Amino acid sequence: QVQLVESGGGLVQAGGSLRLSCAASGRTFSNYAMGWFRQAPGKEREFVATINRSGRITDYADSVKGRFTISRDNAKNTHYLQMNSLNPEDTAVYFCAAVTKAIGGSRSSEYDYWGQGTQVTVSS
Repeated sequence: QVQLVESGGGLVQAGGSLRLSCAASGRTFSNYAMGWFRQAPGKEREFVATINRSGRITDYADSVKGRFTISRDNAKNTHYLQMNSLNPEDTAVYFCAAVTKAIGGSRSSEYDYWGQGTQVTVSS
């Protein structure tokens, strides 16, 4: 089993940037593909980005392509979500997730482990 803890959320003005971190513990981090999802009030949880075990393959939701970058540092058991050009529609609780596969997908049901979430609020 792996435990995930997100950090880095907060309040930012439109056009600003934030970097989220997800620290993993419990099992070998490099055995997991990792993902980020988000959930806005009254909406379903939606896919944001995913990264494979080695960090060489990434995928993004269309809504964040070109603005967000997912990365990982296996030596630090941490993965990241760099968010640039934020807009109010990005306001949500952001969750990191892990799956015991070489590469993850865009469906939340694919992921085995979840963090508790971190709030990101973008003001206009």
